[in-house]
Amino acid sequence: MNPPLHGVLVADFSRVLAGPYATMLLADLGADVVKVERPGGGDTRAWGPPFAPDGTATYFQSVNRNKRSIALDLRSPQDVALAQELIRRADVVVENFLPGTMERLGLGYEQLREQSPGIVYCSITGFGDGAGATLPGYDLLVQAVGGLMSVTGEPGHPAKAGVALVDVITGLHAAFGILAALRHRDATGEGQRVSVSLLTSLLSGMVNHASAYLAADVVPRAMGNRHPSIAPYEVFDAADRPMVIAAGNDRQFHSLCTALDAPTLAADPRFATNTSRVAHRDALIAELNQRLAARPAEEWFSTLTEAGVPCGPINDVADAFALADRLGLNAAVDVGGVRQTTYPVHFSATPAAYRAAPPALDADGSAIREWLTQPPA
Repeated sequence: MNPPLHGVLVADFSRVLAGPYATMLLADLGADVVKVERPGGGDTRAWGPPFAPDGTATYFQSVNRNKRSIALDLRSPQDVALAQELIRRADVVVENFLPGTMERLGLGYEQLREQSPGIVYCSITGFGDGAGATLPGYDLLVQAVGGLMSVTGEPGHPAKAGVALVDVITGLHAAFGILAALRHRDATGEGQRVSVSLLTSLLSGMVNHASAYLAADVVPRAMGNRHPSIAPYEVFDAADRPMVIAAGNDRQFHSLCTALDAPTLAADPRFATNTSRVAHRDALIAELNQRLAARPAEEWFSTLTEAGVPCGPINDVADAFALADRLGLNAAVDVGGVRQTTYPVHFSATPAAYRAAPPALDADGSAIREWLTQPPA
């Protein structure tokens, strides 16, 4: 059976991470994604180390499988004409240039919608196309000004997330928006513009922190590995290394106390409910660390998991993939000789497909140019 987006053509003018991540998700679901790159290639082809054996940055490889590549110089009228023809044939356009760039090239949504009324045109920006149009949309910058760094790290020491989390969240929102617009197009024949910004995507992704401010006028602050509303829900020190315990309700806390042979903690009125545990967090954590220091993390992982307490050691990336393997989650796949993460959604009838490794620059340029200069079938 064909994958869900079989027959959908995506003209991908996006660069770096958020846009390419969104278009790779569409490609995994069967869309034909034509990646338009400048001559010489985008920045992420050289963002290393680390590099793959063929010299390509693994950063680029992480978000560009299942795509075809054509190099177009959008300062050239001939190449702009090819880009216009590609868009005319496409179902979806994705771009993340500074607002106004595509319009100056004659490739903007309003310029193209008359000849392509069904086009779904997704624009990804850092800060929208109004007062923030000229601001550069870098993930680290948005983590800073968007509040994420203020709640990450130890108090007084703002920290970024270990991955470009804002780009990933934005890419997910972009792909979701594109799918919704395609659904509308299929029902009505009418395309539309889909706009998503890094800043609003992050603010949406701040979930409970955003709600704390909007609904209760509480400005969240960094708490290290602690949770503002749940205890115990943080990092603890076992005998050999740190581990996490995430007891999200009273039942799990009582199970934890039983497994630690600490019935007095469960009976202590300071710790009887989650609200009281949050209020007396420091005393609770001291009591738990004293007991957890008696055994190694792996022993506690086994004992506490058996007791129904969410917990685990702090793995590195290699350990995390090993865990996924042990659990039968098939988190990695070989795509044309390139080891990659799998598409994380399982479909019982129309699974994701892995057709091609990330393309070399202009790998499909000749074939695409010939196709675009021939009358549509």
